[in-house]
Amino acid sequence: MMNSKAETLLRKAKSFGFSDRQIAHLTGAAEDRVRALRKEIGLIPSFRLVDTCAAEFEAYTPYFYSTYDTGDDEVRRNDRRKVMILGGGPNRIGQGIEFDYCCVHAAFALKEDGIETIMVNSNPETVSTDYDTSDKLYFEPLTLEDVLHIYEREGCWGAIAQFGGQTPLNLALGLKKNGVNIIGTSPESIEIAEDRKLFAAMLDRLGIPQPPNGIATNETEALAVAARLTYPVLVRPSFVLGGRAMEIVYGDDELRHYMRFAVEASPERPVLVDKFLQDATEVDVDCIADVGMKGGDHVVIGGILEHIEFAGVHSGDAAMVLPPHTLSRTVIETIREYTVAMARELKVAGLMNVQYATKGDRVYVLEVNPRASRTVPFVSKAIGAPLAKLAARIMAGKTLPELGFTREIWPSHYSVKESVFPFARFQGVDILLGPEMRSTGEVMGMDREMGVAYAKSQMAAQPPLPTGGNVFLSVRDEDKKAVAPAARLLAQQGFALYATSGTARALAAEGIESKPLFKISEGRPNVLDMLKNGEIALIFNTPGTRDQRDDEKLIRREALHRNVPIMTTISGAWAAAHGIEAQRRTGILVKPLQEYHPPLH
Repeated sequence: MMNSKAETLLRKAKSFGFSDRQIAHLTGAAEDRVRALRKEIGLIPSFRLVDTCAAEFEAYTPYFYSTYDTGDDEVRRNDRRKVMILGGGPNRIGQGIEFDYCCVHAAFALKEDGIETIMVNSNPETVSTDYDTSDKLYFEPLTLEDVLHIYEREGCWGAIAQFGGQTPLNLALGLKKNGVNIIGTSPESIEIAEDRKLFAAMLDRLGIPQPPNGIATNETEALAVAARLTYPVLVRPSFVLGGRAMEIVYGDDELRHYMRFAVEASPERPVLVDKFLQDATEVDVDCIADVGMKGGDHVVIGGILEHIEFAGVHSGDAAMVLPPHTLSRTVIETIREYTVAMARELKVAGLMNVQYATKGDRVYVLEVNPRASRTVPFVSKAIGAPLAKLAARIMAGKTLPELGFTREIWPSHYSVKESVFPFARFQGVDILLGPEMRSTGEVMGMDREMGVAYAKSQMAAQPPLPTGGNVFLSVRDEDKKAVAPAARLLAQQGFALYATSGTARALAAEGIESKPLFKISEGRPNVLDMLKNGEIALIFNTPGTRDQRDDEKLIRREALHRNVPIMTTISGAWAAAHGIEAQRRTGILVKPLQEYHPPLH
């Protein structure tokens, strides 16, 4: 029992806005102990209503907020079955509106099924906090303490933690330990996918390969892992969002610098070191499953998305195409087999996202997320099936056969997702993409022809692909032969090619004519002069050696300033060339989404 002085102090701290976690930190107690003491003395928040109708008439969709001030609690309980949906919280890079889309669709689906929806989110910029989305909205932080208050006050039957991104997902285990019924995929399964050792053990059991990897808690261990794997390696801290502080490292000096200055490594927060698969193609897969629901064991692929950029560009930044356009039948069947096996092993009830890397006919698993992913809205629109709605109904107890969704949809049209970047707003920034996410949005291009779909996506993302003019090419030695098909296709379309000396010689060896230009460090005229004169319509420039990087940054910055499209990967260059050819051949036709597939459910 608490003495009266301590009780008074605790009540005062809560009225001042101190959380249980802050009080626990200041007093040296455990957070659970602070919560228990608070409940012993009946110190719980009351919830006040924000009248969305300004008292003019009854508000059917009220907002609620918590307070420790004295006063009546304005929440009115009823006997309806209630499901709490945890949103994503404030906007941030790596956790975008895609997750809000999933939360909103979950609310719509469950309301249609007669279940009362309780939305918990604290972001005024999103649809999930609109007055007509859910039955009740609690405008509260996504913390263990606040969510438990609402869950207990409302007497919820269950809670969905897998639609709001990483923020609510991190709460899942704590909520379950405190009696919350997390519906859908269990927090334990999510932990298996998140924990590197548990995940590796699962893949070993299933016989599914992943790139060689290791874990390091200090600089010495990191160097030892890199020596075993051989460079290049991909390094990243554990438990991060949006690929933050993720880098591709090519030598010991770079790795030492990373370990000393980029991250704080510890046994609790180790650095993950993976063998980087150069020139591999990355693939995202979204699937839906009902494993364990009424004995269900069904897994349906929602979409297989082939990245246009090579592996190494964060999936949130990469352009993607659905269905895949270059993967072999063997690779596609292997991806399906691995996806189904992992969904069943993890007992997924709802959505799951898998990221693969393919090289030749070899398929490696990079990452598994048994939750909604940022590609769910894109896939849903591409195939004409509302995956988030279906997943919410599965979590509430339905099976895929009951919902009439039992077969993978392979569309007859192509859908291209392209990312939108804020580079134009930041003078001097380098636009080169890598493993750390930098995009702030995305657009979609659809067409019966892959090239036109890509061209539409570039029109939406800006700048659009040109239909004529001069093209500048300067690529690293490893890419000189590979860039030839794209260069030849552009030459056939009437573009004039300009290239630095090494690239020009490589093109000439392939029978492709180009006009030589000085490198910036060699003299003038160079590409900067032509850009400033408005004489360049398109640039292919893949990053070269360290001594070339300063020149390349100048080119990329000037292209950004002049709104000239620039491709920094060979796969991007080929997509651009193919898009220009298809656009010139067929033109651009605009059709509403509904004409690509039957009406959305």
